[in-house]
Amino acid sequence: MAFRSVCFPQFLRSLVGPGCSKAGACRYFAPRAASASKQACDPPSYRDDENADVDWENLGFSAVQTDFMYIMKCSKDENFVQGQLSRYRNIEFNPSAGVLNYGQGIFEGLKANRKEDGSLLLFRPDQNAIRMKIGAERMCMPSPSIDQFIEAVKQTALANKRWVPPPRKGSLYIRPLLIGSGPVLGIAPAPEYMFLTYASPVGNYFKVVKALIRARSQGFSDVLYLDSVNKKYLEELSASNIFIIKGNVIATPPTSGTILPGITRKSIIDIAYDLGYQVEERAISVDELIDADEVFCTGTAVGVGSVGSVTYRGRR
Repeated sequence: MAFRSVCFPQFLRSLVGPGCSKAGACRYFAPRAASASKQACDPPSYRDDENADVDWENLGFSAVQTDFMYIMKCSKDENFVQGQLSRYRNIEFNPSAGVLNYGQGIFEGLKANRKEDGSLLLFRPDQNAIRMKIGAERMCMPSPSIDQFIEAVKQTALANKRWVPPPRKGSLYIRPLLIGSGPVLGIAPAPEYMFLTYASPVGNYFKVVKALIRARSQGFSDVLYLDSVNKKYLEELSASNIFIIKGNVIATPPTSGTILPGITRKSIIDIAYDLGYQVEERAISVDELIDADEVFCTGTAVGVGSVGSVTYRGRR
């Protein structure tokens, strides 16, 4: 199943307003005096108002080496302590590191955007921190506190401020990683862990997978996946959650294990309640797309994007 996107319809337009008061979700911050963590690095050789040499008009989604990353470490059964910024560089692991042998690792993704006045904005980083803590518990890993997570993200964004695209040209994508860095041979939690954040400027993007490449070759924007058991209930797109609207009801599939509990998804649900919509998290059959008033998708990558049409078994 594939879809084409169009401009924002009625519900999406209702989300646009002054500030971010409806979600209570945005965090604004600006450069401040150098912290102890930044002072651990060599001083930057550029001005705070200087921009990196990047073609902002043609940003895709690929790794661009920026200036700084943030690192914290801890041992098993201990808590993370204050980390520090370091120059962006390669890192080394023991060949028997838990992350290399048993995949003991978690990653998050969020964006910093530049405002017209030059200050930066983060969108609900506390929710990323909470999601990482949930994943870490399942993976038998210690995790940074919510405050530590947010501080690491802020430090990374500010240290790489010159790589943040101008307003409406893209974002600074920040990738927090939590990995089992210590050596382990048998199946067991690693004895040492590393939390790090790095960043790269990105434009608007969708995740590219084989099915998506095939869909795009036929003129579609993305792929909408169905459940693997009944093959008729909506799940998610390549890199985003899906919503449908009928009258005053907004429905989205439940995050029951195969669907990512997206932070943008959660924010849309919160805003929809505030706007007076009835929100339903339930199984949605593909047939309901035909009668829907609006269909849209959400995610860190796309933000909020409207769906113009859906084609299913040759029927548009």
